[in-house]
Amino acid sequence: MSLTCHRTIMSTYANEFRRSIEQPESFWAEQARRIPWFKAPTQILHYDEANHARWFADGELNICHAALDHHVEQGRGDQPAIFWDSPVTDSKRTLTYREMRDQVATFAGALRGLGVEKGDRVVIYMPMVPEALVAMYACARLGAVHSVVFGGFAPHELAVRIEDATPKVVVAASCGVEVNKVLPYKGVIDSAVEQSSHKPDACVIFQREQHTAELSERDHDWAALMASAEPADCVPVKGTDPLYVLYTSGTTGKPKGVVRDTGGYAVALAYSMEAIYDIAPGEVFFSASDVGWVVGHSYIVYAPLLRGATSVVYEGKPVKTPDAGAFWRLISEYQVKSFFTAPTAFRAIKKEDPDGKLLAQYDISCMKALFLAGERLDPPTFHWLDDLLEVPVIDHWWQTETGWPIAANLHGLEPMPTKAGSATVPVPGFDVQILDREGERMGPMEQGSVVIKQPMPPGCLVGVWGDPQRFHSAYMAAFPGYYLTGDGGYVDEDGYLFIMGRTDDVINVAGHRLSTGEMEEVVGAHSAVAECAVIGIHDALKGQLPIGLVIPKDGFEGREDDLEQELIALVREKIGPIACFKQVLVVDRLPKTRSGKILRKLLRSIADGKEFGIPSTIDDPASLQDVHEAMKAREVGAAHEARQV
Repeated sequence: MSLTCHRTIMSTYANEFRRSIEQPESFWAEQARRIPWFKAPTQILHYDEANHARWFADGELNICHAALDHHVEQGRGDQPAIFWDSPVTDSKRTLTYREMRDQVATFAGALRGLGVEKGDRVVIYMPMVPEALVAMYACARLGAVHSVVFGGFAPHELAVRIEDATPKVVVAASCGVEVNKVLPYKGVIDSAVEQSSHKPDACVIFQREQHTAELSERDHDWAALMASAEPADCVPVKGTDPLYVLYTSGTTGKPKGVVRDTGGYAVALAYSMEAIYDIAPGEVFFSASDVGWVVGHSYIVYAPLLRGATSVVYEGKPVKTPDAGAFWRLISEYQVKSFFTAPTAFRAIKKEDPDGKLLAQYDISCMKALFLAGERLDPPTFHWLDDLLEVPVIDHWWQTETGWPIAANLHGLEPMPTKAGSATVPVPGFDVQILDREGERMGPMEQGSVVIKQPMPPGCLVGVWGDPQRFHSAYMAAFPGYYLTGDGGYVDEDGYLFIMGRTDDVINVAGHRLSTGEMEEVVGAHSAVAECAVIGIHDALKGQLPIGLVIPKDGFEGREDDLEQELIALVREKIGPIACFKQVLVVDRLPKTRSGKILRKLLRSIADGKEFGIPSTIDDPASLQDVHEAMKAREVGAAHEARQV
């Protein structure tokens, strides 16, 4: 179905969307004027040797200059760039644009002193502290490529990323803080470097007072480096030069390093802050995410500062730091205009404060819109928020790969009526279509694969780090001329887009995309496991949770309970507690096709209590009984445990 001319979509949006699809070069040339280029681009769009769209190839800029130096030069030096709020350490800081620029320039000089140059990679493993943003911008200032790894990942996960990105330097904090628990990072880093065949030249440690790390010969103290470093100027880079590599879970178990370019990303983010989030220079934007995820990269670190706004950097949780009113306090205290988080955060808040009583303690009249993304906004959560708040509750949809929203209710361009379960309409630049398995266009209300017709707009991934063939096979090969989102969905008669869920085996746990294939590799490596499957099942709080189904090897004589605990511990060790892998069922058989493919969709239906039909391709229909009995036993056990509590 075409989304360009639907009669019920309003005129301002419809005209802008149509221009972006029919005249992409002139449209994006116009949007590029938002950015202070060193050399304005004249080659707006071209296609590389693999026929993938590339934007602003001959333009020259530096995103650190555009986000910091430029605003200081324009008289915003004394305006807050970030508000840092850390209830877990009882700390708060405000950094102005001038202070941020100066710290970034100095740390860029420190990195240069360690040999970091344009094109080198730097891995950053830090919690939500201002220094994480300083490190990211410092890399960008030098033209180096940063790769931020979420501070909750285990050594193996960090090692995989070091191995792939081959960084010259690793930048880390001495610890993270989770509610009231201090998590030392140094052991994780040392173990990761030991596991990786690539050894970085140096490691910079930002020492936090909650835990001081012991430094080795390879390590450098952040404060000592800053005290002796000479500030570095911004290095001009091409619009198509890489800014960062961000790893996202792949279905094969090996993470994919999504490569983001500099010029297209800067232009797309600046456009989105105005058209989607309705943020003007000097206003306050709060995204409750982590710098380790794409939301943190785009809407904590880069977009607000490109716009000349102020970004709230929050080291805390939606609940328990100290209570379910934390977000309301932050919005009120910092006069937040637009707030962005994941639905799972509000499911946690709703669980602890179902009537929203804590909201009454705060004046949040400053907030004009609430944005939610990272997973599907389920209608019950939407309606709870819609009843609780007096502002629009805006669901929008995007991916690590796209870097900014694919579909949204464009609050700054033309607000539209909301529909529960829908991300509203495609953002200008994204020619979203619904295709069947043969690649034919679907009509209204017909479900199919959600794809984006080439050219992809600026800001989207331009490759997979070190693996161009994987980029093509993972995203472009299924439907030639289209980017495969991996999601299924449909468009209704009003042109609204509904995303119904993933079509692969990447699950969404509390807004974090995790690979069940990767978990299967860990579980299957246990000496007692003959075969296994990990699937995502519905969870009211986190959206999805992984559950493992395991067939022990013949002759296994251990206790099933012990095996289950060992497998849970193994996944925690190899992937990290973020996986939320806490359930293992031991079964005799798994349902498979005659060709040996495990019927994962069928398993998910059984686990979620949905109706299902027995496929004609199944090899052993009796295997369904094994799984069904194991699932029933799990439900009985969970109910008994709940009664005991």
